[in-house]
Amino acid sequence: MASSLTCTGVIWALLSFLCAVASCVGFFMPYWLLGSQLEKPVSFGTFRRCSYPVRDENRQTTVMVEQCGRYASFQAIPSVEWRICTVVTGLGCGLLLLVAMTALMGCCVSELISRTVGRVAGGLQFLGGNDISEFPFVCGSLAGQCPVAG
Repeated sequence: MASSLTCTGVIWALLSFLCAVASCVGFFMPYWLLGSQLEKPVSFGTFRRCSYPVRDENRQTTVMVEQCGRYASFQAIPSVEWRICTVVTGLGCGLLLLVAMTALMGCCVSELISRTVGRVAGGLQFLGGNDISEFPFVCGSLAGQCPVAG
């Protein structure tokens, strides 16, 4: 099996694939934020949630549905920011998978990825994942009230 990647490139391709899978799993899991509501544990992500309140019309009360599920529609996602996050993160996961699959194909097909393209792609991945300093700025004093799962 011919390869257009060096040993370092093969390791990069495998790690890129593992990171892409981990990012996609994290995107689909509803455990981004954890808290409690009506004395029940609650968690949610951008388009999935666990243990959410529903109005019971028969008893005229609010009850907690203790199961995980998606929002009924894209418009049912609670805020515009979460909708934007869903789209951007979904596109990012798709792009990650595309790059990782291309890199994995480079392990099997000769002349698919040149040395320069491999170095540029690796550099872009490094720069893209190297700045996570925005979290404290965005969350500020609210970060203690709604901890990020992890």
